[in-house]
Amino acid sequence: MNVGFIGTGSMGSTLVEAFASSGALVPEQTRITNRTYAKAERLAARYPGMQAVRTNAEAVAGCDLIFLCVKPLEFKTVIDEIRASLQPEQVIVSITSPVLLAHLEEWLPCKVAKVIPSITNRVWSGATLCIYGSRIEPADMQTLEELLSYISSPLRIEERYTRVVSDLSSCGPAFMAFVLQQFIDAAADETGIDREEASRLAANMLLGTGLLLTEGGLTPEELQQRVAVPGGITAEALKLLRVELDDVFHRVIHATHAKFREDLEKVDQSFTVNR
Repeated sequence: MNVGFIGTGSMGSTLVEAFASSGALVPEQTRITNRTYAKAERLAARYPGMQAVRTNAEAVAGCDLIFLCVKPLEFKTVIDEIRASLQPEQVIVSITSPVLLAHLEEWLPCKVAKVIPSITNRVWSGATLCIYGSRIEPADMQTLEELLSYISSPLRIEERYTRVVSDLSSCGPAFMAFVLQQFIDAAADETGIDREEASRLAANMLLGTGLLLTEGGLTPEELQQRVAVPGGITAEALKLLRVELDDVFHRVIHATHAKFREDLEKVDQSFTVNR
């Protein structure tokens, strides 16, 4: 199986590196391109046998799967560049949530799917959200999910839930890292503990918490109950957090959905204007 990648920005390069380091793909199976060719060339040089090409059309030629890892408003331009080179049996995989399957199926002559990866895939962890177009066959789903299983837990979802599930799996690491950074900064400011030491302690705490919530079989509610003794220190701190945070994550979800709708409208216009 040969796999192409159009776009080697933050998430595109994460996928390329994760697939290569996990053994999901050998370098000779991988072809990459980027708007700035030198960037793709530098990435390919790290994996002898990986091929960096100069054009998007070259990236799709002879590939079974092609990942489109570009910004939403760049999609129509990329599609125009590759459409004539695509064959019906090839599978285009978008990793950009505001670009709908309907957009892709209208403009492309091949099979289409959407995958929402996560930065956690870099360490072969977390979920990858999978959404399939109408032309995809069960064998195509199996091929894509077997590839993704090297670096994640593939999860099929309906497209209408893309945004909220992305909040949890893809944006979530940044949200949790922000909260953790606030905790670390407060510990250092209030007590004088070395910031690097506090960071190590907090990072290991978060890793262990994740294991308890997955392999350990605890729910978030159960974990809190196990740690917080009634009337104790943890219980007192949780009481404060419940008051201070209150509806903050409701507002976070409102913010991400509002931005998604804004991006979706812009993407839809980019396809409509160029119809």
